[in-house]
Amino acid sequence: MKIQKLLKIPTFATSAIALTTTSLWIGKQAYSWLPPQAAAESRLVDDLISFLVTLGAFIFLGVTGTLMYSVIFHRAKKGEIADGPPIEGNITLEVVWTAIPIMLVLWIAGYSYQIYEQMGIQGPNEHVHFHMPMGMESAYAAPKDAPVDTTTEPIEKIDVLAKQWAWVFHYPEKNVTSSELHLPANKRVRLALQSEDVLHGLYVPAFRLKQDIVPNQTIDFEFTPIRLGKYQLTDSQYSGTYFATMQADVVVESPEDYQQWLTKAATRKPSPAKNQAVSEYAQADGWTTVAPAAPPLVNYPG
Repeated sequence: MKIQKLLKIPTFATSAIALTTTSLWIGKQAYSWLPPQAAAESRLVDDLISFLVTLGAFIFLGVTGTLMYSVIFHRAKKGEIADGPPIEGNITLEVVWTAIPIMLVLWIAGYSYQIYEQMGIQGPNEHVHFHMPMGMESAYAAPKDAPVDTTTEPIEKIDVLAKQWAWVFHYPEKNVTSSELHLPANKRVRLALQSEDVLHGLYVPAFRLKQDIVPNQTIDFEFTPIRLGKYQLTDSQYSGTYFATMQADVVVESPEDYQQWLTKAATRKPSPAKNQAVSEYAQADGWTTVAPAAPPLVNYPG
């Protein structure tokens, strides 16, 4: 019996190491399940998701492994019909299995709030009530752990207007308007978000960014695109009948290509942009719906 008890220690240690290693490996795989990391802030979100997957895998494999061990090694012998030992309860065990979930929930909540604060996402309350207590800084701060230097003033400022159902992007530097959002890579960007009518939401999955846009408010939102390519911007809030058509391309390009695009777009005369909501509304057959805003006049329709 002593030998069996001694063997349980290395067996338990080996199982714990295997469980931890497997959980960490599964957590690493979570990065490949997500869209490409196209913004510095996306790394913060991906790290959080990887952490949650690792923790979930550890709990799932631990519980499943314990059940399988019990089924295999602690099942009743063939023909045995006697009752099991009369266990009344175990206060220590009950305290442990209550305390551990509480600590895990607090850990997850604290880590999640830290990521949320670092990303500087602002909700409606931040713009309805502007008062900030003395000594407190706004959550609208550059990410603390971002790999790109974000301590300087934003390089590029872009005005974003959301309306039923179109996105309009204005670049004050060249007085250019576009229905396609162009961004310089590895440069801090500040978007001044406004809504013409109802609540909208700016959401770019590849950036892991979602910011509510509140009517009658200008919401400044900063981030740093880091990966060249074309991505999709959608309205994350239900803004009416044709809200699903409210999409736009986001083009991240080198600073040189970005400046060339701005210069080229500035030479074009404004013209109506293609608008799917307006096209679908024109084909509506008798049913009542909200009329979309006229197609925006832009220098670059995309």
